Amino acid sequence: MSSLKEKLFEKIKEHRPRTLKLMQEHGDVIVDEVTIAKLIGGMRGLKSLVTDISYLDPQEGIRYRGYTLPEIFERLPKPAGAESPYVEGLFYLLLTGDMPTDAEISDVIDEFRTRSELPDYVYKVIDAFPSSSPPMAIFSAAILALSKESLFNEQYLAGISKQDYWDPTYEDALNLVSKLPEMGAYIYAKLYKDGKHIQQDPDLDMGGNFAHMMGQKPPYDDVSRMYFILHADHESGNVSAHTGHLVASALSDIYLSISAMINGLAGPLHGLANQEVLRWLQDLRNKMDGKVPSEEEMKQFVWDTLNAGQVIPGFGHAVLRKTDPRYTVQREFALKHLKEDELFQYVDMLYKVVPPILQEHGHAKNPWPNVDAHSGMIQWHYGITEYDFYTVLFGIGRALGITANIIWDRALLYPLERPKSLTTQMLEDLVKKAVKGA
Repeated sequence: MSSLKEKLFEKIKEHRPRTLKLMQEHGDVIVDEVTIAKLIGGMRGLKSLVTDISYLDPQEGIRYRGYTLPEIFERLPKPAGAESPYVEGLFYLLLTGDMPTDAEISDVIDEFRTRSELPDYVYKVIDAFPSSSPPMAIFSAAILALSKESLFNEQYLAGISKQDYWDPTYEDALNLVSKLPEMGAYIYAKLYKDGKHIQQDPDLDMGGNFAHMMGQKPPYDDVSRMYFILHADHESGNVSAHTGHLVASALSDIYLSISAMINGLAGPLHGLANQEVLRWLQDLRNKMDGKVPSEEEMKQFVWDTLNAGQVIPGFGHAVLRKTDPRYTVQREFALKHLKEDELFQYVDMLYKVVPPILQEHGHAKNPWPNVDAHSGMIQWHYGITEYDFYTVLFGIGRALGITANIIWDRALLYPLERPKSLTTQMLEDLVKKAVKGA
């Protein structure tokens, strides 16, 4: 048993009694109130899910296992000379809740390295798609094809105990996560580089190896590490996370679950937001005839956009009430490496002028920029100019958190998700009853 798996099993044994006690002794404690607005409004804000992997604090942003992003980037070990931490170190933290040592990260790197080879049939699945296909559709199908490799399916059919469901799920998770960079880079080469794929470098960590396969030199390796870490998880209620949880709750294997997660991520209201921001920035630059506007010109443009009934993409968030720390991490990187980049100067100016205008406009609960306001611009700077591919990068990162969550779901024996539905007539009847009672 690897050191990571052994540590994880220790954590599982410690945690199981806590969940059991809550169910048996405190199952009737009320957590939240269900209103008609929450039912019809997509359950927004309804406290109805459990995860210990991450928590989205309205003021501090995402916390991974209790650590803020500044703490993550400060405390997680980094490759020699690198600015961003090992992605493998974050995966260790997500699974165990413990900050890994260099030796523990080396073990995870070795684990990923030995599992990273893609079966030939997956390349054939990718190659079978027309070159005009959306990259997320190819990504989803390639992950789905790996379902035949599932150890969980094999052991489930053999009659494995429920207490041990987490074990083959862990194996499937590591087998999948380790293959995603190769899968993503191969899809990129097929669609945008005439199929000229660069082979993996087994001596590199996940972020460094992905940059190598993308044909990018440093500091793009740090961009990859940063991007995967920033997108790794975001509680359980967003579309991609919840889809992965939901499908896995039926005891579907990791490959089926993460393929479903990818499909949710591909929607324009979720993972496509970063490319929508970049497209908007490019249009803005065209309207400005390619020159960086003054602050007054930018302010006027923002007001004209709002007064025309349009939104400023990349600003606002359903939960956060301050600048998204994921934005801040990227901004700090850009200030160091991309300060002269024209698109960054647009992003920088928007960061200064948009929040006060949105506050004065009064229609935004959160006037501050989110992660999507910055991420596409950085990819563009390093030559990754194909908008449609950005969500594949998002998906590689997001799989880290969702696979960790699914392993823990199995370890704690969480049941099939099956909420109850009501009809519109039932809701109207409830309203009449409430009004009459008042």
